[in-house]
Amino acid sequence: MTYTELVQKIRDYTEVTSTVLTDTIVNGFIENAEFRILRDVDSDNNRRYVTAQLIAGTRFIDTPDNLLVIRSAQIVDSDGTANPDNREFLQYRDTSFMSEFNNLNSQGVPKYYSNWDEDTVVVAPTPDATYTIQLNYILKPAGLSSTVSTTYLSLQFPNGLLYACLVEAYGFLKGPNDLLQLYEGKYKQAIEGFSIEQMGRRRRDEYQSGVPRIGK
Repeated sequence: MTYTELVQKIRDYTEVTSTVLTDTIVNGFIENAEFRILRDVDSDNNRRYVTAQLIAGTRFIDTPDNLLVIRSAQIVDSDGTANPDNREFLQYRDTSFMSEFNNLNSQGVPKYYSNWDEDTVVVAPTPDATYTIQLNYILKPAGLSSTVSTTYLSLQFPNGLLYACLVEAYGFLKGPNDLLQLYEGKYKQAIEGFSIEQMGRRRRDEYQSGVPRIGK
């Protein structure tokens, strides 16, 4: 499903023309729907990996602009030899722990990390040499728009994206409430199947783990 097709479907389903549901308003529906799906399902297409240099004496590094959530962090060359086989996962701690730890002025191979603010990660102890850190993270992907005609969601989860948009649309139009509830139910049903695919079947081996099951 393309951006143009989705916009037209939203207007067709609601039976409201572009005079009321302008492009700006519909774009808001799409953005809100994409954010909802992004928070409901951790889909594999949003997984990314980036490396950066930790400089001796500097405990902060900038995060990627498109980062939404850090999944984990690793020191790639923990022995300082740049050998990719020497990897150690850092342990996550809150910022109060990091502040207390770094107040000790200790240096060495970093063992802990935390989100210092929206754009920065802090490590501890402060690096005593140059190390490579790998951040494994979830990105905020580019959304569907007049300049981005298709996305992973529009191609792989078009029904769920449409239902989420219709929930936004009927909420904006303030009714009918039965249709709002209808598409909310359809969305929840669709997102359950999408979750099983993304966080179940795509991340397990049936031979070792068995077939994914839905809890009752």
